[in-house]
Amino acid sequence: ALTIFAVMSLAAYRGLATMLDARAHIEMENHKWRNVALFFSRLENDLDAFRKLPLRSASDLPLPALAGNAVTVGEDDAQLAFTRGGYGGQEEKLSAPQRVGYRWRQGQVEVLSWAVLDQAPRSRPEVYRALGEVSRFELRYLDPAGNWQLQWPMPGQAANLPPSALEVSLTLLSGEVVKRVFALP
Repeated sequence: ALTIFAVMSLAAYRGLATMLDARAHIEMENHKWRNVALFFSRLENDLDAFRKLPLRSASDLPLPALAGNAVTVGEDDAQLAFTRGGYGGQEEKLSAPQRVGYRWRQGQVEVLSWAVLDQAPRSRPEVYRALGEVSRFELRYLDPAGNWQLQWPMPGQAANLPPSALEVSLTLLSGEVVKRVFALP
């Protein structure tokens, strides 16, 4: 009887260990996909509030309402930067329009937020982590002719003409590729 009980206990222990491992794996996957969904939701909300407002850089040069680059050069640069309408505030009023940006840096996608549209010479954005465990972050812009471009605005194009759509491609460290296309107003 003791031998039978020992064999059954060993089988039950192995079954329980397998179930606990599966549960931990499912929780990790759920956490990963929840974070991806939250990231895309935030980006969609920002893009829905896109505004064609002109602004000036820290060196007093005009900037497009939406600018996209394949790579970032400076510490305060973003791969995608645009002007969005203000966030909802108290008493059903909106805050002032804001400049936001997105970039990939050191395995994570960051959100940059500038306090004002027209930048002073020493203006620096606040940087927030939006999504971790990302090995690649690529953007493409749909031009009026229906062609995908790697930067925006294209050379010789009007600075305040936004693309028709924006494609965001994320490659996660686990190997999955997630693409979303956002129509722009």
